[in-house]
Amino acid sequence: MSSADRDGRIGSGVRRHYSEPAEPRRLGGMTGSVVEASELGRRYDDYPAVRDVSFRVERGELFALLGTNGAGKTSTLELIEGLGRPSSGRVRVLGLDPWAERARVRPRTGVLLQDSGLPGDLTVAETITMWGGTLTDPRPAGEVLALVDMQHRIDVRVKQLSGGERRRLDLALAVLGRPEVLFLDEPTTGLDPESRQHTWRLIRQLLLDGVTVLLTTHYLEEAQELADRLAIMHGGRIVTTGTVAEVVGAFPARIRFELPADVPLGELPALAGARPPTQRRPVVIETASLQRTLTELLTWAAARDVPLADLDARSASLEEAFLAIASTAGEGR
Repeated sequence: MSSADRDGRIGSGVRRHYSEPAEPRRLGGMTGSVVEASELGRRYDDYPAVRDVSFRVERGELFALLGTNGAGKTSTLELIEGLGRPSSGRVRVLGLDPWAERARVRPRTGVLLQDSGLPGDLTVAETITMWGGTLTDPRPAGEVLALVDMQHRIDVRVKQLSGGERRRLDLALAVLGRPEVLFLDEPTTGLDPESRQHTWRLIRQLLLDGVTVLLTTHYLEEAQELADRLAIMHGGRIVTTGTVAEVVGAFPARIRFELPADVPLGELPALAGARPPTQRRPVVIETASLQRTLTELLTWAAARDVPLADLDARSASLEEAFLAIASTAGEGR
């Protein structure tokens, strides 16, 4: 027999339905810092995993923590979630200490861990019922499953789900309690591109509804798409922070092209905001003023009827900025 009994309910009082999600709860108008970390530190014996980390997350924004493996992202997030006691420093979530006042913080937050460890023999429906029993005001099962596109898997055992489906179930449990603050540790690991895009749409909708999100991710495209602000960690420290535009804007744009064989590299003009190119195949020009430099280059080429084959012009990417920052920070250790 299905986990749904005859009156259309799953388990104890969670109604089974597949309608569109209910009208979202809005936190209208409230502003201010929701998460505050000040000189936060965490040690494992003699190893400092988190060192003097400070940042704030404002209400309704998404703040992304980036870093290489072992940079301290998850260790920092666990302190913010109240899953560990700081060795030094101070952390507040919704104005409360998440470790000492966990009972007051937990009902207002949602957490997605890297590995949830859900019982494999329970069905999706039974898992939601079990988790919902710990919450004051859980979403209806059909609503939360619709949010993660898992309605069709409601009677499947957790151990029979694919890795991506388990990750979507983890996310459903994280938002089940209508959190004001959502902590997401690598939320799209194991998801196919379509499921990742679906998850991004859900996160954007939660942000529109006023939810504050603290995210860790290895997918730099994810941070570039979703983050209002971000911090890049290395060696347990924050080495840079700001909006995506601020972080990326510190690195030069690039123009690439091929010159005809009969045009010497030295014939290229001095271009505003650009460093002189040092190689010919292809020519690479780094510039702090992409539009102006490109305009001057195209004007020069047009006046002399010089074709610029395979022309490509683009701003620096977050990936380029991340790799440069990580490399520089590594050299300075």
